[in-house]
Amino acid sequence: MKSVIAVDAMGGDHGPSVTVPACLDFLDAHPGTELLLVGLPEPLAQELSRLGAQSRSRLTVVPATEVVGMDEDIRSAIRTKRHSSMRVAIDLVKEGRAQACVSAGNTGALMGTAKFVLKTLPGIDRPAICGVLPTRKGVVYVLDLGANADCTPDHLLQFAVMGATLVEAVEERARPSVGLLNIGSEEIKGSEVVKRAGELLKASTLNFHGNVEGNDIYNGTTDVVVCDGFVGNVALKTSEGLAKMMGDFLKEEYTRGVFTRLAALVSLPVIKAFRRRLDHRRYNGATLLGLRGIVVKSHGSADRLSFSTALERADSEVRHGLNERIAAEIARLHGLGELAGTNGASRNAAAA
Repeated sequence: MKSVIAVDAMGGDHGPSVTVPACLDFLDAHPGTELLLVGLPEPLAQELSRLGAQSRSRLTVVPATEVVGMDEDIRSAIRTKRHSSMRVAIDLVKEGRAQACVSAGNTGALMGTAKFVLKTLPGIDRPAICGVLPTRKGVVYVLDLGANADCTPDHLLQFAVMGATLVEAVEERARPSVGLLNIGSEEIKGSEVVKRAGELLKASTLNFHGNVEGNDIYNGTTDVVVCDGFVGNVALKTSEGLAKMMGDFLKEEYTRGVFTRLAALVSLPVIKAFRRRLDHRRYNGATLLGLRGIVVKSHGSADRLSFSTALERADSEVRHGLNERIAAEIARLHGLGELAGTNGASRNAAAA
């Protein structure tokens, strides 16, 4: 199956100097994929010329006349920047010319524009940001990571369905386990929204493990961890800060003096293996689940390797028919009554 991915080449902290080389690397490794490189024609032409790739098969430049700034207001990006590289890339997905969009641009603007242009899948109230993190046992998929600060129990149930479907499709894992992030494993703990969500998950056909705590994320207790966007974003940023601090501490200790530098040389293979296991670039690319089209958000500071990883994530989701699977699973659960009529109960539980 051939996949076509629209790339917002102007997004992120580095723009074409990172996105263009990453796209070329990706094309070399994925002969069955076509990329639509969206951005300002002149900077893209300069970067392609610098890399000696003015004419490259399976790579088409699609012009845009504007760029959404990393700190730009979401409403401004949606209403006034209709010809931005971000908007054009998303429009290509809506028009059917591309099956996925990848951008390292402004997260809020990307989510807002994608939701405005693509709309949500039938049966999905809100899209959620789903990212992958390393664990002792492999990886875990966590959602929501910041799209929805306030959620109802039914929203959390929908997130669980989408997350489990993603793992089942991409990781080819039957009946992935789902955990609900809470302050304790006991059912009586947590807010009323979380407790009600636990009841809905327990009554569903999902492989619900139960409540999980923060340390369970990296222990790999479950394949999927569900939470609202406020909690998920705090957990993610805390994890990123901790990983960076550990790396900095390790570097400081190994560079204190002559003997520690010699020790670093001896233990270099171990250091490299340690850094690789914690290298966030290998896990880059968070999917905006629940939209009528695949949209992957790359980290704004992504380098060449990191952005290429985000492209690989989008390509994998297209090839595994992720959106079709989510739509089918949501429809099936509505037919079973697991999702039907839960919105009212969710609102009542949230207001209690």
